[in-house]
Amino acid sequence: MAPNAGRRLVIVRHAKSSWPDGVDDLDRPLSPRGLRDALALGRELGRHTSGVDAAVVSPARRCRDTWGLASAVLADPPAPRLDRRVYEASGTDLLAVVRELPATAATAVLVGHSPGTAELVRLVAGGGAPAAWAVVADGLRTAALAVVTLSTDWAGLDAGDGTLVAAAVCRA
Repeated sequence: MAPNAGRRLVIVRHAKSSWPDGVDDLDRPLSPRGLRDALALGRELGRHTSGVDAAVVSPARRCRDTWGLASAVLADPPAPRLDRRVYEASGTDLLAVVRELPATAATAVLVGHSPGTAELVRLVAGGGAPAAWAVVADGLRTAALAVVTLSTDWAGLDAGDGTLVAAAVCRA
């Protein structure tokens, strides 16, 4: 891929998690609804991408499990790169992670948490579809995704360099 060819970033908030007693936040599993919604998220991901070249995922179990279930619908999903910086990250922190994506990746997925995922969408997307903006206006709900097209390479990505083309809250 040419260095400045169009790229697609799919920003995902993990599916609904459980809050079992005595379980560390990093180890919280998906709830039964979250398990179903993660599969629905995968179907929606498949509608918006022809494939994914890179995935960066928070090490939190709920994010790892969300990616595992959602990516199962893809023909050849990449192994996730677990990045501790995605856990409890701000939008600016997540932008730094995105800038490190492989130059060869045309489409990448980032699976993280609220409020950082919505902050990242608002930071990088300078315009786009009003219906998509309505989905992210108050933050990304669980099992939501936002698809942002970019006209720059990952390393040069800056505020306003993208266009929000789609967003959805995925429910089974």
